Amino acid sequence: MNKIKPDIDIILDVLKESQAWYPNSKFVESLLYQYQERGNLSKKQLEGLYSKASNVKTIAPGKLATLEAIILKKPTRYKSPLPVATPLPAKDNLFEKMMNDILEKYPQHKRVLFIKLKFENNEAISPQEKSEIERFHKLLIK
Repeated sequence: MNKIKPDIDIILDVLKESQAWYPNSKFVESLLYQYQERGNLSKKQLEGLYSKASNVKTIAPGKLATLEAIILKKPTRYKSPLPVATPLPAKDNLFEKMMNDILEKYPQHKRVLFIKLKFENNEAISPQEKSEIERFHKLLIK
């Protein structure tokens, strides 16, 4: 992060003054440790620091305004919404009956067994497969 004046560190000043005001606060202590280790804080962490520091009377209002400007400058990350579950297609009873009729007469018919397995697992059945079942039903049953 390029700083205009590297000798002035507003975030560190606010962290140290907040720690002096709240010596037992684990939150401020962890923020100070993280800032010293990484050199930066996330937007949410800075917002938490700002809410804590706004209660401290010894912090200059200019430092709080600078901290607020740093927060506003950081990008806001949004979570994408959860994917909406697509409803399962309604089972075609006539199609299922045709497959069962074929399998009653020819229980080892591999192609019909394969399509029936797909049907039972709610997988998409292509129009070609549907036409195959209809053709098999015409040839084998009627």
